[in-house]
Amino acid sequence: MSSAAITASHAFTDSATMLRRQLRHMLRYPTLVLTAAGVPVIFLLLFVYVLGGILGAGLDTGPGGPSGGRDAYVNYVVPGVVLMTVATAAQGTAISVSIDMTEGIVARFRTMAIARVSVLTGHVLGSLIQTLLGIAAVVGVALLVGFEPTADFGAWLGAIGVLVLIILALTWLAVALAMLAKSVAGASNMLTPLMVLPMTGSGFVPTASMPGGLKWFAEYQPFTPFIETLRGLLMGTPIGNSAILTVGWCTLITLGSYLWAKRLYNREPTK
Repeated sequence: MSSAAITASHAFTDSATMLRRQLRHMLRYPTLVLTAAGVPVIFLLLFVYVLGGILGAGLDTGPGGPSGGRDAYVNYVVPGVVLMTVATAAQGTAISVSIDMTEGIVARFRTMAIARVSVLTGHVLGSLIQTLLGIAAVVGVALLVGFEPTADFGAWLGAIGVLVLIILALTWLAVALAMLAKSVAGASNMLTPLMVLPMTGSGFVPTASMPGGLKWFAEYQPFTPFIETLRGLLMGTPIGNSAILTVGWCTLITLGSYLWAKRLYNREPTK
């Protein structure tokens, strides 16, 4: 076996070990999943039951769609809430990485014969599983309040695939930003804009209803194609070039954030 193959095998094994560490944390603290889903569920209930009647009345649902109002709005808003769930979980990942960096466990990992990238990969893979569980909880609540997706089995698989791409992109970004932060509070605050972006995209109202400058920003920020792709897969609405933009944004963010996080991790001095 070549040295490259041996190195890759060690990295895979070490990453699996770090993933088990994250899964044990998740089992020990199940509130992590509840927290990731809790804030989005609150927003879902708020927008559906408090604002859904008014906001839904202005929706253009297209031929064959709901007549408007709360029933139409719950179908419109769920993809945005799902993306908010991803952003909330990414913030939790940033906090977890920052805690590891500030409490000395990473210094111990550096003294061990393990692949350095495995420490970060374990966080990312653990967050992926945790986020998918949070999304499942949010979708479950959405179904209870009237969400009626039209997706068939293939579309559901496509939606899950898109979500995995988005989760990996935002989680690697969260890891990189957490390593850049000087404290746990700083890491948490750095991820706050991710919570806002779904609201300033097409997550809660159509971009066409926004004023000029905000409309331009909403149409060209990455969360809008994320949401439109997910909405199209779940509800059968037109996707256009949103799927291509989603793959492009996810590839760019994932690759850039991975290289950035790896560089920051390797640059940290051994203590």
